[in-house]
Amino acid sequence: FDYESVPVNLLKSEHRSEGYKALYPGQAMPTMVLEDGTVLTQSLAILEYLDALVPKPRLIPIAPLDRARVLTAAHTFALDVHPVNNLRVVKFLKSKHGLSDDNVRDWMLHWMAEGCSALEAQIDDHTTFCFGETPDIADLCLVAQLYNAKRWGFDMTPYPKLNRVDAACLALPAIAAAHPDKQPDASPQ
Repeated sequence: FDYESVPVNLLKSEHRSEGYKALYPGQAMPTMVLEDGTVLTQSLAILEYLDALVPKPRLIPIAPLDRARVLTAAHTFALDVHPVNNLRVVKFLKSKHGLSDDNVRDWMLHWMAEGCSALEAQIDDHTTFCFGETPDIADLCLVAQLYNAKRWGFDMTPYPKLNRVDAACLALPAIAAAHPDKQPDASPQ
């Protein structure tokens, strides 16, 4: 379906503007505004909405056990790792607790290791993606968090399954096109 992307620069605190706060009082990303003005927030909720709206390819399986496995893996990154490794937490650790850049990096790498270790143990050994031959919501969460891990210099060597899945995802044109570095508002590296 058609959409318009409206960049919001987190590093410039654009999500803290009054205009954005009026749109989403939680001042977090992402936000999706539907044609009728309905505002959806939170990555997983938006992905579930899109999965219901456009069910092929399916992001969340229908079968209860498959659904639970996929959502467990997605939640490992989206709910266990991401919340403690996002920009507002980093800023809080520095401003309110006086952590140095090195201390913050240690914090980030610790939680990345926790999440990567958990997910490495969860995903299938012999599939292209986390749980099969087509990507799902777990794969999308994995790609997003591994992008962040790489930005922080996290050593991915101990996680061959995660590396395999990440490479398979990034080889798909739709996922590659969504990569943060390929967005019109991407900062030069």
